Amino acid sequence: MHIETLGQGPDLIMIHGWAMHSGIFAPLTRQLATQFRLHLVDLPGHGLSPERSGPLQLDDCAQRLAAQLPRAIWLGWSLGGQVCLRAGLLQPAAVRGLVMIASSPRFVLAEDWPHGVAAEVFRQFGTGLREDYHRTIERFLALEAHGSEKAQSELRELKAHVFDRGEPALHVLCDGLDILDTADLRECVPQLAAPSLWLAGRRDRLIPPAAMQWGAEHSPQGRYREYSAGHAPFIGHAQAMAEAIAEFAAELAA
Repeated sequence: MHIETLGQGPDLIMIHGWAMHSGIFAPLTRQLATQFRLHLVDLPGHGLSPERSGPLQLDDCAQRLAAQLPRAIWLGWSLGGQVCLRAGLLQPAAVRGLVMIASSPRFVLAEDWPHGVAAEVFRQFGTGLREDYHRTIERFLALEAHGSEKAQSELRELKAHVFDRGEPALHVLCDGLDILDTADLRECVPQLAAPSLWLAGRRDRLIPPAAMQWGAEHSPQGRYREYSAGHAPFIGHAQAMAEAIAEFAAELAA
């Protein structure tokens, strides 16, 4: 996997969401690089990371990153958060803490899980990708920005940079959608050894804040914060989120 390292300070790994790359974190990266040594990850088949012969898998990504990088705080946005959860369970010695940004242990609704979206949402995106790749990506970006008080500026930011590092292959995106559709990591949360910080967008249309609250309440040392944003709160609230992450890191050090 392609990993860019920059900044100085405690190690912080940053993992992006579906169809994106680590460059999408730029507003937050600028705030954090003065306080942390950042390891910006492009997941397999995304950004500057080459495709692999096998499918995109959470456990594979978590294990490979833990083997390649120093012990660190792991930060994951959306799909990237699920990679972090698996790392926290499979490689606890590698994970000092977890920062979950607009991410959930389960993305889809179930009889015992009201904090998600209908599974049909991800299946429709899969069908749409095969019929009109670019239009489907734009629809997903609009859904990510929807509800934010800064929706138009956040959507412009997402659209401007989504393909900065090339276009992910169709099969890689379908693998990611399958993970979002089927993964259920709720059992991982109470087993986490590392403290966790759950940062939610109050108007998120993909990950309801209640899902993030559940995560914070059911993890052994969970904390929760909420921002007036949609699914990409790190764009419009980068400074506030960087302050929360720095505060969390200081508590870990203490």
